[in-house]
Parts: sequence; C-alpha cells; structure tokens
Amino acid sequence: MATITESTKPKAKRTPKKAAAAAQAEHKLRIRVRAYEHKILDLSVKQIMDTAARFDATVVGPVPLPTEIKRWTVNRSTFVHKDAREQFEMRIHKRLIDILNPSPKVIEALTNLNLPSGVTIDVKMI
Repeated sequence: MATITESTKPKAKRTPKKAAAAAQAEHKLRIRVRAYEHKILDLSVKQIMDTAARFDATVVGPVPLPTEIKRWTVNRSTFVHKDAREQFEMRIHKRLIDILNPSPKVIEALTNLNLPSGVTIDVKMI
C-alpha cells in the first residue's frame, strides 16, 4: 500500500482570494448622513468631504441611499365626511460616505465639525 507522507502532500498556496481578504482588513470609517431636506444634506456632505480632503484621506462616496418615505392619511373632519381626507408624507434623504484608513487628525476634525440642524450623522468604524 502506498501512503502519503508529509513531503508528497500538495502544499496550499496563497490564492488571490486570501490576499484580497487580507487587504480588506483595512480600517474604514462609515458615515451615514440623514436629513429631511436634500439641499441641506448635500451641503453637509460637501463639508464632510472637504474636511476629509484637507487631511489627504481617501474618500469613497457620497453614495445616495434610497429615500425613506413615510405617508399618513387622516380625515379632515372629526365626526362626519368620511370621504374628505388629507394625505401627508415625510421624506428622509440619506447619503453614505466611506473614509479609508482614517488618521486620528481626520477623526478629530470630523468630530469637531459644525453641521446645520436637521442633519443626523451615524459614524461607525468598520
């Protein structure tokens, strides 16, 4: 019987998939920006991008995410006139920005950033 010894076993080579997985181990700062008005949202995103560019950070985005729409239908009167209704909607616009390998100076500058009211920011370190 032939047995396989250590010297005849095929050795595992490093594949491009493993190299790509090692390259993805980089740190990433993911910023989600939300606002009711798209003009204020775009100004805030531009301000974030300018701050990141000032410190030579690699920026991916802004990526527009789907607009979240909330709708309500209410009766115009309190008791009668069931056919008379009003419809309201609220739109929440969203953007996504990724900053690759952020330095501590970039993170500090982003935390000290003054943005207009009505803009919500979620920051995650991935």
